[in-house]
Amino acid sequence: MRRVALVTLVVGDYDEAIRFYTEALGFRLVEDTPRPDGSRWVVVEPGGEGHGTGLLLARAKDEGQRARVGDQTGGRVGFFLHTDDFARDHARMTAAGVTFLEEPRHEPYGSVAVFQDLYGNRWDLLQPAA
Repeated sequence: MRRVALVTLVVGDYDEAIRFYTEALGFRLVEDTPRPDGSRWVVVEPGGEGHGTGLLLARAKDEGQRARVGDQTGGRVGFFLHTDDFARDHARMTAAGVTFLEEPRHEPYGSVAVFQDLYGNRWDLLQPAA
């Protein structure tokens, strides 16, 4: 079996990113290991172990990387968070202060709403149609 295991997300600060992804989005912290160069290997996942692609939260190291924080996909939705209960997760995320950029929509492919992470990257919260 093959799968994409990790996707790098360039962030401004490890700890604020960990807080957002674990507290506001409900991800779990899989690993937070210091590295010899002063960086950290920080991985969060949206579900239980092995359920979903993990995010490697990588702190921007230089001006070029800092310029990409929050705009890694040029303003397009770049990340898709699937759920089995859209209403539950939308309500929980809204209560946790997550910014939704639109009201929930019900499309032929499922229930969806665009939100942004703490840096401005756009995500879809999506419950696929049965």
